[in-house]
Amino acid sequence: MKLLVLNLARTMTEDEICDLFSTHGTVAECNLVLDQETGKSKGFAFVEMLDESEAKAAIDSLNQTKVAKSKIRVKQAQE
Repeated sequence: MKLLVLNLARTMTEDEICDLFSTHGTVAECNLVLDQETGKSKGFAFVEMLDESEAKAAIDSLNQTKVAKSKIRVKQAQE
């Protein structure tokens, strides 16, 4: 299941996001979206988790929580 993670602190790295979600299950892929001109974070990412129940647990646990001083939003990504 592909998840959309919004309102990330601009200082967060792809590895930190993967680590955050891996506490809830196996992360297949993690993509932090970067600005093409500056190379800086745009404040959102996509996380792919193989197991749907683990992905739903991650949504339930992490949505609306504070991470690196930002209240993140986590939801299922629309294809």
